[in-house]
Amino acid sequence: MSNKSFLFNREPLWFENRSGTRHTLPENVQSWTYEPGSLTQRMRDYYGNAVGVKVLLQQWNTPFLSERRLLKLHENRYSLIREVLLHADGKPLILARTIIPANTVKIAKSNLSHLGSRPLGEVIFSYPKLERIEMDVTLIEPQKWSRSICNEVSIDQAIWGRRTVYAIAHRQMLVSEFFLPGVLEI
Repeated sequence: MSNKSFLFNREPLWFENRSGTRHTLPENVQSWTYEPGSLTQRMRDYYGNAVGVKVLLQQWNTPFLSERRLLKLHENRYSLIREVLLHADGKPLILARTIIPANTVKIAKSNLSHLGSRPLGEVIFSYPKLERIEMDVTLIEPQKWSRSICNEVSIDQAIWGRRTVYAIAHRQMLVSEFFLPGVLEI
């Protein structure tokens, strides 16, 4: 699976966001998991222009099984897989993994394959008709992360995350965000 992810040794186990799930999460995790707006904008409101993106992986490949199922993708279909670290002046805040199916890459005036170091949130939250279809949550133990990312951001504890299916003009994408200790202090 290493060729499908810089972040993980194996696919994380996700839990459907159900009524009551919110109250099982620590309060600071709830705040980020259920943030209705752009996480990038929330970080910019706190850190200003110090927020940056480091692209860890961007390639066309087949997503993990649960990702394909959520997006209803065929097994042999490639999607654009993008994994990034959002940071403020080098302080790690959020790891993100995005699955963008081929038919979603070009939306309106944007080509999502050419984001570079621009945060995805700045692009998709600019669309007034952005829809949130569904959300799952996870708690990932340190051994599930790849050695590379553990070294990069010093993961030594379980990390909470959410994944959200978004749609713009009925074209879906999957965005998974993992809240590092630095962001939970905000």
